Amino acid sequence: MPARPSSLLLEVCGLTVARGRVTLLHAVDWRIGRGEHWAVLGPNGCGKTSLLRVLMGYLTPGAGEISLLGRRYGETDWRELRLQVGLVTSALQASVPPAETTLETVISGKYAQLDLWMDYTRADRAAAMRWLRFTGGAALVSRPWEVLSQGERQRVLIARALMARPRLLILDEPCAGLDPVAREDFLQFATALARRRHAPALVLVTHHVEEITPAFTHALVLRAGRVIAAGPRRTALTARTLGAAFGTPVRLTKLGGRLRLTLRKRKKPEFA
Repeated sequence: MPARPSSLLLEVCGLTVARGRVTLLHAVDWRIGRGEHWAVLGPNGCGKTSLLRVLMGYLTPGAGEISLLGRRYGETDWRELRLQVGLVTSALQASVPPAETTLETVISGKYAQLDLWMDYTRADRAAAMRWLRFTGGAALVSRPWEVLSQGERQRVLIARALMARPRLLILDEPCAGLDPVAREDFLQFATALARRRHAPALVLVTHHVEEITPAFTHALVLRAGRVIAAGPRRTALTARTLGAAFGTPVRLTKLGGRLRLTLRKRKKPEFA
């Protein structure tokens, strides 16, 4: 049953984005309701990054409508709206000053700044410490950004995103570059965050179905800028839809509530 408009955090209708002769997104429809946690899945070039850039106001759509947190695109200052949308992405890492401490990086999230230049309050420091403890990064508080590992940086960026108490938190390929242990540690944390009372709605962008834990209730599957499937994970994440998305027959198995994707064996080509 579709979410009622009053309960929608995001509504995208007929979203189309083109650059020159290349269409990046084709009439995309997507709705996120309160209490839902979504995985966005698809191969390279399927439109995931373009969709995120539109939602954050960094890319202008050519057609369609976007309503985010009850505000309509084109009628709202998207810079103010970004304060209510947390974004954790590797693209931010290059913009964090190497010598900036973990504490300063986390506090910068409250003000949607990178390279914090303003004075912060004791309340800001206390809030940053609470989020660092929650993400398991309290021991990093005085360390500069340049000495943090990839996994530690992810913890810091999540604490930074949570500083603004966002209603929507986007995790853009958060496991990229993590070793297997760090990846599982992160996914367990994301699961705990999703199940936390008053948690923001999570959007996990990934290439890998194995990273979609049971905490994620819905899935959006893309291919070549088009929606292959969107809805509850049990109906959206099937061998048929994922095979269509990745352009090859696949097999899905489940272990401990997590899916695993493998390629179906193909017949060897016959030569005359």
